Amino acid sequence: ADKQAVIKMLHALIKIENNGTLPAVKFGDPTRLKVGEWVVAIGSPFGFENTVTAGIVSAKGRSLPQENFVPFIQTDVAINPGNSGGPLFNMRGEVVGINSQIYSRTGGFMGLSFAIPIDVANDIASQLKTTGKVTRGRIGVVIQPVTKELAESFGLPKASGALVSSVEKGSPADKAGIEAGDVILKFDGRNVNSSEDLPRLVGATRPGAKAAVQLMRNKATRDVSLVVGEMQDEARTAQRPRRGPGGKPPAESVSRFGMTLSEPTAEQRNQLKIAGGVLVEDAQGAAARAGIRRGDIILAVNNQDVKTLEHFGQLMGKFEKGHIVALLVRRGPNALYIPFRIE
Repeated sequence: ADKQAVIKMLHALIKIENNGTLPAVKFGDPTRLKVGEWVVAIGSPFGFENTVTAGIVSAKGRSLPQENFVPFIQTDVAINPGNSGGPLFNMRGEVVGINSQIYSRTGGFMGLSFAIPIDVANDIASQLKTTGKVTRGRIGVVIQPVTKELAESFGLPKASGALVSSVEKGSPADKAGIEAGDVILKFDGRNVNSSEDLPRLVGATRPGAKAAVQLMRNKATRDVSLVVGEMQDEARTAQRPRRGPGGKPPAESVSRFGMTLSEPTAEQRNQLKIAGGVLVEDAQGAAARAGIRRGDIILAVNNQDVKTLEHFGQLMGKFEKGHIVALLVRRGPNALYIPFRIE
């Protein structure tokens, strides 16, 4: 169930007139669920009505492909076609989730079931009832996970938080002074243990609300405040730097650190709106193993802007063999940090 599926599922709000004769279930608090706690599901798998299956909570706050805004409850409760949309109960008889989907290679149950937390479903229903649409917050950053290698290159005590790889100009984050290379540790008073946490926290915040952000920059923590914006469905097109005539590297390219590098042309810099950087024409050996690709543009080394080919060599030359540096790489319309061990 991706974002659109969740919205569509709850898009029809049904009002039932209750004169006091209809039984009703109580809602529980999904945040109080513990991994290992028993839960049960009721549904009509394959048409068998009123079927009850039981299992435990396997994990909480799961992010699924194409969905970053719903912290799914993962269980091993048997869920099959006919269970979707049915309730997930705790042992107190309270509804804590809506059974949504399974992970399967066969089409049948394989021990991985996912439910939408009932508080998330109720929030969506409330928004639809009040405004007729679902709004989500945004702050205008592109983030990536903080790996052990990146944590080492940035001087972080552990691999946690969300690493900002780029900031949209004019966005709430930009106005608050957040920069590429910052690691967001807390949002609105809540810990960001991994990069998967931030989209959910921001998305659940009402547009226009003020939020405090704690971040790490240059091995020091700082606090900033911003006003959360509203997420819009916008289509973006990726731009890829062009190579030289006939697809061959320009004559001024050089080979360094397993990469064939050149300086972007004035046209490329204008198109990508960058002032410097070096263009990766080919990547082999250590560079390829690190994840660097042909067409990437290296913008910075450990947050020091790269101006020219010569400057890139000077920056890299400061580090000894075996040292891990964080390369800020422009790839299409986005940017990301890649940990690179100097060999």
